[in-house]
Amino acid sequence: MRILIDMDGVIADFDGEFLLRWRARHPDKLYVPLEERTTFYVKDQYPDELKSLVAEILVEPTFFRDMLPVSGAKDALDEMEKMGFEVFICTSPLSTYKNCVLEKYEWVEKYLGSAWVERIILTKDKTIINADILIDDKPTLTGVESIPKWEHILYDRPYNRVANRRRMTWDNWKEVMTIG
Repeated sequence: MRILIDMDGVIADFDGEFLLRWRARHPDKLYVPLEERTTFYVKDQYPDELKSLVAEILVEPTFFRDMLPVSGAKDALDEMEKMGFEVFICTSPLSTYKNCVLEKYEWVEKYLGSAWVERIILTKDKTIINADILIDDKPTLTGVESIPKWEHILYDRPYNRVANRRRMTWDNWKEVMTIG
């Protein structure tokens, strides 16, 4: 079985890093706690007059590299690998990719180890990647393939609870994926 694992919001704490930087830089401005998020793209949750400030944080140096790991992610990936699954990190870089691409590689090496660097798939279109399962926090994935070969299992986040499909966390991944 081949399993694709998204990075931001699934194994790397994108929202935690954003909120940490936002609150430090703009303590007097509105912020949206993760529990209250209703949109996938963090920028969409903020009023127009704050969107450029959100974007500045997302593209600044070290944003992607400094994210902390999501609790339980590394253990789950290691266990999947020990169970004989082919596991790949399948992540989409920002269109403003100057820091993002390199820092995603640096993050994987730092938190997962150098062997995992060989298993990174960077793509703007995950529908063209062949696998059995994609674990991703984005509620809707579109691309060239209207019906991807993989089953999309949602990594549970407050902003994706509108989608009607199987969802999981690193605490219940085996039960959701009916493994073991």
